[in-house]
Amino acid sequence: MRILIVNTSERIGGAAIAANRLMKALRKCGVKAKMLVFDKQTTANEVIAFPKSWKHSWNFFWERFVIFFHNHLSRSHVFEVDIANVGVDITTHPAFLAADVIHLHWVNQGFLSLKSLQKIIATGKPIVWTMHDMWPCTGICHHSEACDLFHTHCHSCPLLYKGAAAHDLSYQVFKKKLEIIGKSTISFVTCSHWLEQQAQQSKLLEGKQITAIANPIDVKLYHPMDRWKVREKYRLPQEKKLILFTSLKVTDKRKGIQYLIEACQRIVDLHPSLAKEYGVVVIGEESEWAEQQFPFPVYAIRYCKEEKELVKLYNAVDVFVTPSLQENLPNTIMEAMACGIPCVGFNVGGISEMIDHKENGYVATLQSSNDLAKGIHWVLTNDHYKELSANAVEKTHLHYNQAHIAKKYMELYTQMMP
Repeated sequence: MRILIVNTSERIGGAAIAANRLMKALRKCGVKAKMLVFDKQTTANEVIAFPKSWKHSWNFFWERFVIFFHNHLSRSHVFEVDIANVGVDITTHPAFLAADVIHLHWVNQGFLSLKSLQKIIATGKPIVWTMHDMWPCTGICHHSEACDLFHTHCHSCPLLYKGAAAHDLSYQVFKKKLEIIGKSTISFVTCSHWLEQQAQQSKLLEGKQITAIANPIDVKLYHPMDRWKVREKYRLPQEKKLILFTSLKVTDKRKGIQYLIEACQRIVDLHPSLAKEYGVVVIGEESEWAEQQFPFPVYAIRYCKEEKELVKLYNAVDVFVTPSLQENLPNTIMEAMACGIPCVGFNVGGISEMIDHKENGYVATLQSSNDLAKGIHWVLTNDHYKELSANAVEKTHLHYNQAHIAKKYMELYTQMMP
């Protein structure tokens, strides 16, 4: 069985990391899996870069311009939506022709257009589409937040200009998707049960097969290590209890660092003596910005691309906090848990499926800095911390290990074969 995994990027972004890990998991199980990407970051032979030309850069800017124009020349939310009006044709590529199953992942930002998708469907090859956000089941948004118009037909999109008409850009794209996806036999996979529920309510996916399968992780790579040695390597203080926050871009409001800042201040207000006992490790672009924001010492580290180094950094801390306001099934939580680090996060998306409240971490009320503070303090002062750590490792081994996830996908592929 030959599987072609299709994703815009090889390594950049959560979807790319998950798709790449799935390819490796399948290959370990004897499946002939390859990855076709728009942007390749490594020299891996099993990852194929789609040939580029000047048109591809134009495609990206043209899509953004159309959104910008329909948004009444406002830059607000312009990168929170995609319309897939331009893209490339992958159906004549040798890797596509050789594949038995086409497995789509995150294909936006000028890689695949709706017309590209239509051509893929027309080949008659079995198609699996893993949803890493809501875009495949909405008109143009990746996260609908409180909007439920995708249940019937998107229109008057809250992410467009406030005076958006009933037949706005979201309406037009939803209509095109309905014509293309509605007539297809695509099998959809969601990484969380939360997203599965969202997808089942979409008019676009009405009658479609929707299966929840989590992302995989290599538990041999992500594993507990000696904390003392790791801290010594990164010159982190041995005596402090360290909180970890990581994001591709630290100042991205959707990642909620402001709530973590407020939570840390709340901890100091209630327990002043902890100001000298706690510290915060911040990983990501613009991490230096955070140095003056917290009541605790901040150890800023630029975004870490090397997985082996990332494993060590997880092992250097005592708790991982993800105050994200929008999430599906964060790779970062399973990475931290696999290293034996209890996690604290808001009750949003699939986070509560990963963190078992007060068993391997703490699930806080969404957008409540007070409850986030309570969760962080609860983990760091817990008399049964070692048990929390062991539970976190056990969760990843049971639910997210490569062989387990690869088997589920292999069963799905087999079902779809003629």
